[in-house]
Amino acid sequence: MFEAVAFYLFAFLTILMFFITVTTSQALHALTALAAGMIFISAFFFMLDADFLGAIQIVVYSGAVMALYAFGMMFFDTTREIKEKQGNNYIVAGLTILSAILIVLIFAAPMITESVTALYPMTEGVGNTQEVGMVLFTKYLIPFEVAAVMLLVAMIAGIVLAGKKMDLSMTLMTDAEIEEAKKEKERNSRIFS
Repeated sequence: MFEAVAFYLFAFLTILMFFITVTTSQALHALTALAAGMIFISAFFFMLDADFLGAIQIVVYSGAVMALYAFGMMFFDTTREIKEKQGNNYIVAGLTILSAILIVLIFAAPMITESVTALYPMTEGVGNTQEVGMVLFTKYLIPFEVAAVMLLVAMIAGIVLAGKKMDLSMTLMTDAEIEEAKKEKERNSRIFS
């Protein structure tokens, strides 16, 4: 009973967060809802006793990927309203209906057929996290450390790139002033090149 209530609660919250992510026009709201949706997805892993995958979901997606998105968001002017081009409404409606049908078929397939079985090969007395840790820190220790060093170098490069000061603050300028600043920058680049 508890698992069913928890499943439907987390399913509702996950769908709600991702709906907010794709429908809001505020970048900060979308980023926050996306992070919350990723955390709610990790709850499914914890309910399935896949503790390691749940922790990785929180650390990697909610932590690292959200930090990457937040870092990328700093480069854009989020105070302005986003103007989207509206495409062909028939194509959008057709793709939406096709996606909905595919999702229903994917979720209904295991209920229709009885040949779908799930196998969980586990070593007796050893948990999921311990198995992954043993393989990761014995057989794959060198690639793991190389990946850590590469991520460190990428993080330092990102900090250096973000630390460069902009000539002008675009949030306080009008559209005409921004266009004039772009033209001035082009003129200066031609002079010095």
